[in-house]
Amino acid sequence: MSKEIAIAIIMAAAAIGPGLAIGWIASVAMTSIGRNPEAAGKIQGNMILGLAFAEAIAIYALVVSLVLKFV
Repeated sequence: MSKEIAIAIIMAAAAIGPGLAIGWIASVAMTSIGRNPEAAGKIQGNMILGLAFAEAIAIYALVVSLVLKFV
């Protein structure tokens, strides 16, 4: 029973944390592009890199929860 609760907590954190991070990264990037349109390409490249790192955190948490479930 406690194993299932731990898995649920991990997956909840994996959904909420990176979801908030991705939203915040995109919001700040759009604000930056709005203030300085000439730098849109550079900002967009950095934004995509940040989004990939935030999504990787969610994937790591998914792997941890699957390991907990099947071990």
